Amino acid sequence: MVPFIALTGGFVVLRLLGVAGVDMLDGWQPALRGALALMFVFTGVPHFLPSWRRDFVAMIPPAFPRPALLVTVTGVLELAGAAGLLLPPVAPFAAIGLALLMAAMFPANVSAARRGLTLAGRPVTPLPARTALQVLFVAAAIAAAV
Repeated sequence: MVPFIALTGGFVVLRLLGVAGVDMLDGWQPALRGALALMFVFTGVPHFLPSWRRDFVAMIPPAFPRPALLVTVTGVLELAGAAGLLLPPVAPFAAIGLALLMAAMFPANVSAARRGLTLAGRPVTPLPARTALQVLFVAAAIAAAV
């Protein structure tokens, strides 16, 4: 739920700042890019925190080799994508890359939900809700790119 709150709350705050006169946020797309960047910082940093990292590694479907490496790579890509969203010349490419990354990571979320895993001691988001959130997140990334 934290990614959803970061995305929606971040968008509202950044859009209000744009309306209040912060020129670089004056428009829905810059606010959306900033909110997505915030969301990906909130999701990327835990890839490197030991207790969360263990849970992320457990989420990787058993068929994938080297789950710890995959968690590291996805964490780096999330943080790099967040930074890219804040650089206007590369923001569209970062947004598309993040949309593709979310699509590639979705099997781990499906696997975690089906296996009843926990994340930071809490049950992972049930699959129907997780699927709806994933669609929203990918749609936001695509909207940030165009």
